Amino acid sequence: MPGWSSRASAHDPPYPQPMTAPSEIDVAPTHGREPGTARAAFSYRGFRIIFIGLALSQVGTWMQNFTLPAYVDDRTGRPALVGLMIFMQLGPLLILSIPGGVLADRVSKQKLLLTMQSIMALLTICLAVFVAKDFALWTLFAAQFGIGVANALNAPAFQSSMPLLVHRQDLPGAISLNSAMINGSRVLGPVLAAFLAVLGMSVAQIFLVNAATYLFFIGALLIVRMPSVSGSHLAKGWRQLLTGLHIARSRLVLSRLLVGMFLFSLFSLVYIGLFPSVVRLNLGISPASNTYRWLYATWGGGAFFGAIAVGTWFSRIDRKLLIVRGFIGFGISLAIFSQLRGPALAFPVAFVLGFFYFMTATAITTTLQLNLKNSERATVMPLWFMAFGGTVPIGNMLFGVVIEWVGARAVLGFGAVFAIFLSWWVDLRRLPKSAFLPESDGGEPFKATNATRVH
Repeated sequence: MPGWSSRASAHDPPYPQPMTAPSEIDVAPTHGREPGTARAAFSYRGFRIIFIGLALSQVGTWMQNFTLPAYVDDRTGRPALVGLMIFMQLGPLLILSIPGGVLADRVSKQKLLLTMQSIMALLTICLAVFVAKDFALWTLFAAQFGIGVANALNAPAFQSSMPLLVHRQDLPGAISLNSAMINGSRVLGPVLAAFLAVLGMSVAQIFLVNAATYLFFIGALLIVRMPSVSGSHLAKGWRQLLTGLHIARSRLVLSRLLVGMFLFSLFSLVYIGLFPSVVRLNLGISPASNTYRWLYATWGGGAFFGAIAVGTWFSRIDRKLLIVRGFIGFGISLAIFSQLRGPALAFPVAFVLGFFYFMTATAITTTLQLNLKNSERATVMPLWFMAFGGTVPIGNMLFGVVIEWVGARAVLGFGAVFAIFLSWWVDLRRLPKSAFLPESDGGEPFKATNATRVH
C-alpha cells in the first residue's frame, strides 16, 4: 500500500499503514504532542504539504466563489439566478458523489485527483473568457456546471485519502485544520479579490488568478503520494452504488448525522449562496461595494475561528455537546442577523454566525469520520457531500424564488427556528452505545451521559 512520499524525513511520525480487517487500530504515533489536536496533525510531513498546497489553491477558489455570485446579482438583480448559479457549482455533488465514490474505489486516486484538478483549472480559464467577452449568461452556467462535475468526482477520492495522512487518533485535529483552512481562505479570498479590484483588476482577471492557484495543489499532489484503501464490498455492479447507504443505515450515528446535515443545509444555510442578495435586500448593501466584501470576510473569519476551535480550545469538550450548543448558537445568531436593517450591527453578528456555523459543521464531520472504518470512507463520504455541499444549492435555488415573493427575513427566520429544532434531534448523547463504531474497529471510547438512553 502507498505510504509517505520518498522525500519524508526521519523526524516525521511514521505513516500508519491502514488495515482493512478485522481492526483498523494502528501503532500509536510518536510525535510527542497531545493526540487529536491541530498541532499533532500538522506534525505529519505529507499532511503539511497537502494542507499548504490546498490552502493556497483554496484562496483562489474563494476569490471566485465570492466574486461570481456578486457578479450575477449585480448583472441581473435576481436572487433566483444567483441560486441557480450556486446550484450549477454544487448541485453535481448531489448527483455524482456516489458514482465518484465508486470510481475512487476502482482507479488510482492520485491520477483521479490530478485529472480533476486540471479540468477545473481549464474550465476556470473558460469562465474568465466568457465574462471578459460578456457572453450570454448560460455560458457561465455551463462552465460552472463543468467545474461542479469535476469537483463532485474529485471530492470522494480526496476525502477518503486525506484522513490516512495522519494516525486515526489525530484525525480530529486534521479535520479541524482542514475546516479552518477552508474558512481562512474564505476570508483571504474576498480580501484579496477586493484588493485586486482596487488595483484595477477585472472580474475576468480575478478568475484567471484563481486558475493559476490550482497549480499549488497540483504541485503538492505530485510531491506526496496520497494513500489509498479500497473497500472490499460484496455488492457488485449498480448495487455498489448503494453500499454507503447500507453502511449508514446500519450505524445509527451515521444516519442521524447525515440526515441532520441534509436538513440543516436545506433549510438553515440558505443565506450562504444568497449572501449578496440577502445583504442587498435586508441591509441595503450593494454586492459590488467594499462594505459587502468586508462583511463577507468578517463572516468567513468567524467560520475560521469556529472551525479551528474544535481542534484547539474546545478539543477536550465532548463533540456531542459541541454539536448541540453549535445548533443553538447558530439559530440565535441567524435569528438576530435576519432582523438587522443596517450594516452597523451586521459585522459582529455575522462573525458570531460564522463561528457557530463551522464549529457545528466541523464537530459533525469529525464525529462522522471517527465512526467510519478506513475502508468505508470512499462509499460513505459521498453521502456527506450530498447532505452538505449538494443540498445547499437546492435550498439556494428553491428559497431564492421564495425570497423574491416573501423577502429574506422570513426565510432566514425559519432557518433559525429549524436549527434550534436540530439541536434536539441531532443530540447524539441520547443514542445508545450500539449506535457508534465499536472501539475494536477503531471507534472512540464511548462516553455515557445522563441523556443516554438505557437499552
